[in-house]
Amino acid sequence: MKRSGHADLPLHGGRVPAWLAERMTVLGAAIVESVVLHHGHSGFLSRLSDPFWFQALGSVMGMDWHSSGITTSVLGALKRGLNPRSHELGLFVCGGRGRHSRNTPDELRTIADRTGLDGEALVRSSRLTAKIDNNAIADGFQIYLHGFVLASNGEWAVVQQGMNEASGYARRYHWHSTAVRDFVSDPHTAIVGEPQPDAIMNLVDSHAAPARDALLTVSREHPDRITRVLTQPAHHDVRVEDVDLTRLGAVLAVAYERQLHDFAELLLLEKLGPRTLQTLALVAEVVHGAPSRFSDPARFSFALGGKDRHPFPVPLKTYDESVSVLRHALDAAKLGDNEKIDGLRRLESFVRAVEERYAPKADLHRTIAHENAISKRLGGRSVFDDKPARAKPRQLGLF
Repeated sequence: MKRSGHADLPLHGGRVPAWLAERMTVLGAAIVESVVLHHGHSGFLSRLSDPFWFQALGSVMGMDWHSSGITTSVLGALKRGLNPRSHELGLFVCGGRGRHSRNTPDELRTIADRTGLDGEALVRSSRLTAKIDNNAIADGFQIYLHGFVLASNGEWAVVQQGMNEASGYARRYHWHSTAVRDFVSDPHTAIVGEPQPDAIMNLVDSHAAPARDALLTVSREHPDRITRVLTQPAHHDVRVEDVDLTRLGAVLAVAYERQLHDFAELLLLEKLGPRTLQTLALVAEVVHGAPSRFSDPARFSFALGGKDRHPFPVPLKTYDESVSVLRHALDAAKLGDNEKIDGLRRLESFVRAVEERYAPKADLHRTIAHENAISKRLGGRSVFDDKPARAKPRQLGLF
């Protein structure tokens, strides 16, 4: 059973600087490769269709944990990182924001020609997901982003986002092909967004059969669904109520307490500083954590901060070292040496065991203060540190 529910995604007009976008491309591809290595294509697509995991992925990559920008930035990074290696990884990312979304049918047909998949069936699925979220769900949100992630065996996931300029919120829609039994009866993995005060018409809800019958004279069988509702506050800063302090406390204990740190290093077979170990512990949970572990996506922003300094600037030295460790582990696994990549799984299990046995509580304010204190030493950077480009002087023509 997939989770579904609502979460708050305020519209965010910020930009992703090149220094972060490039790193997100590398780290995102490495995380996906690790997920596929351990859990297969279906395991990755299932995670991608979970709104909580998706939010955690964006947070662990250095995006603002709580804004609509995560959707565009994460899908863009995955498209840049995965498509050049599609022949190797068996994954293709199509579509995107605005005009890029309109290219999805042609991209799918091109992939189908190369792989032998049914291109028209894929195009139909893509168009149906867009039409359903834009037209069959009258919730005041206009779709402007459509991402279609396809595996070489034909399985797919769709992530779409719509905006409501009047309310200032975005709503994200998640699909997974294995969960779609009927496109007009509870086809979504989840719909996440801020609940609206006005009535919402959802013609693909399982309880909307009478309305569909009246409009389309079609009868359907409807599976029972469980709706889990998660309402998040409309703020970008990370607060105590946004984070499971015991889970975060376990990560910090493993990173900074000498005895636990030494054992965690042994599990990874690496000589790592505490800050990199902290990041890798959260990356390991993104790769291996159970679905129930992603109910507090803000916690994953403590891996590599956020571009807008929430909860602290992105530590570039830690970012690059963490990518290097993960990349070396994946390269070794290709040659049959799985010790290092399996170390991530062992690290995730170890942190969870520390959490369950000792239940350490993190002091959120002290943790954020510590991260800001060491930020400069770790190459901390945010969009506020980037100097605006100077306008080029106009060339005056001679008449």
